[in-house]
Amino acid sequence: MKSNTGEKMFSVLNHLFFILLALSTIFPFVNLIAKSLSSEAAVVSGMVTLYPIDFQVGTYKYVASNSLFLNAFLVSVTVTLVGSVLALAMTALAAYPLSKQRLRGRKFFILLYLFTMLFSGGLIPTYLLMHKLDLIDKLPVLFLPFMINVYNMLIIKSYFESLPESLEESAKMDGASNMTILVRIVLPLSMPVLATIGLFYAVMFWNDYFTSLIYINSAELKPLQLYLKELFVSSTDAFLRTNVDASLNVSPQSIQAASIILATIPIIIVYPFLQKYFVKGVLVGSVKG
Repeated sequence: MKSNTGEKMFSVLNHLFFILLALSTIFPFVNLIAKSLSSEAAVVSGMVTLYPIDFQVGTYKYVASNSLFLNAFLVSVTVTLVGSVLALAMTALAAYPLSKQRLRGRKFFILLYLFTMLFSGGLIPTYLLMHKLDLIDKLPVLFLPFMINVYNMLIIKSYFESLPESLEESAKMDGASNMTILVRIVLPLSMPVLATIGLFYAVMFWNDYFTSLIYINSAELKPLQLYLKELFVSSTDAFLRTNVDASLNVSPQSIQAASIILATIPIIIVYPFLQKYFVKGVLVGSVKG
């Protein structure tokens, strides 16, 4: 009886803890939404907390019509889509041969990949390499250096190792090549881990601003995260007051909040479609092999 009571108390406290933790993580997001929909006077006076005061949508009208925001948004979408597809393809192509015990020098190649996880060339040598490749201030520099993430590759490799060898043996008896087996058999059976790693890459490319900060100079090539960074560190009040119609009744803080919300929405929309694969892909890919 004491054991049952203790377990119930632990369960109640555990649930309360995680409810409070969830609320603490949701609060900043709710506060941003409230600020983005509140009037200038309410935001400046600090009255806005969890709900809008003097409701208005002028902030979203301004952000949605801002050419700088729209261009940065388009750049981020392009980099995320192209980068995620290419990175996922390159990672799978590297993981597939390394998942085969018959590969000569397999351990040596895996050690080479692991070495790059622990040691990197550093910022200056990497910059010099990008300059030598004529990628500075070019859009491909935002995704080409990140084509293979070793951790993601090892997860996919472990998942490939969990697939039955008999499937490939049967396909080879029918005359299928290694590439045909990978494309038509292995990849379709690996959708959970591919969706998971694809989400990892998408979030990485979408949230990355440091790469563009180092390599991008042209305003038209700046992604959304760099735009947000500059929006917050620049003289926002002076800029917004000279570029925003006074009739919109919005504050600089509201514009910043609305920009953050709009920058977050794409990932929030994508995540539910991949959620069913997420846990299965990570668990299977991390415990096999």
